[in-house]
Amino acid sequence: MLLDIGLATVFMIGMLLAIFVASNVLGQEIRNKTTLTIVSKPIGRPPFVIGKFIGAAAAISVSTLYVALVFLLVEQQEVFQTVRVPIHLPVLLFGVLTFAIGTSVAVWCNYFYGFVFSSTWICVTTPLLAISYVLILNFAPNFTPQPMWIAFKPDIWKAVIAVLVSVLILGSFAIAFSTRLSQIGTLIATCLVFFIGMMSDAWFGKPLYEIEQHWLDRAVNAGQVETVDRVRIMQKSNGDIEEVITETVQALPGTSLSEFATSSELAKWTSYKVAYSVVPNFQVLWLTDALTQENVIPNSYLLKISGYGVLYMVSAISLGIILFQRREVS
Repeated sequence: MLLDIGLATVFMIGMLLAIFVASNVLGQEIRNKTTLTIVSKPIGRPPFVIGKFIGAAAAISVSTLYVALVFLLVEQQEVFQTVRVPIHLPVLLFGVLTFAIGTSVAVWCNYFYGFVFSSTWICVTTPLLAISYVLILNFAPNFTPQPMWIAFKPDIWKAVIAVLVSVLILGSFAIAFSTRLSQIGTLIATCLVFFIGMMSDAWFGKPLYEIEQHWLDRAVNAGQVETVDRVRIMQKSNGDIEEVITETVQALPGTSLSEFATSSELAKWTSYKVAYSVVPNFQVLWLTDALTQENVIPNSYLLKISGYGVLYMVSAISLGIILFQRREVS
């Protein structure tokens, strides 16, 4: 339950940050006509859009990392389900010290140097939280020293990285939309991308599967299928290996299921396939189910979804550059 709520909180806060920060960072420049003073210099429009995305991505990443570190400190403490759950004294001590030092530095810089309090506080507190987290891993709840890998849970960090990839995808789309739309329009369009991406499996993936099942049924009647065993090996966080064997019916080699499709079904399948491929699927980046089932998240999967996210970011920023090329900024 704590993992679900914690990661959902990190995701929702990161999503809101991505939508509002990214939609405003370029749109405000266009609305205030300050873009003209930049693009009229030897700075092309593509570097301008890319630079805005990099800056917004850095701000979003730091803020999301801050929320994630707070969640990881809470996860070290665990939920007080009974009175027997001990108070994690290192979490309490280092957490209070971190916020006290961060607040003091932010107040000092704001009063004497005119720095913005909120951004200064985040920039100071986030690295302090990271240091505190590393120190906390070396202590048991009663301050007894322990090897840090006993408390370190790499799979939670993998889930946090996947959430960050999702947030940056939304930020890239917000940057792209802000090149042509108003701030309200950008907010609505980015929220639609998020909502459709979360419903991608239900709206596009499920109809695809149902159409392919109809084709498979016809292939069965024609005797053009075979039964194969598919083996899935899942490693548990306690070191156990779980092997799942399922029987799957598939078309014979050299036979395509599309041969058993009608023209209307093929058109539907193509439209669903295109939509399923174009819209980012945020479900593949949501790894909480693997954590709650105590499955180990493979590093190869993390690399795949990171590459998946980078492709969408590059595509969205490329779209934004194309839209911004002929945007009137004067």
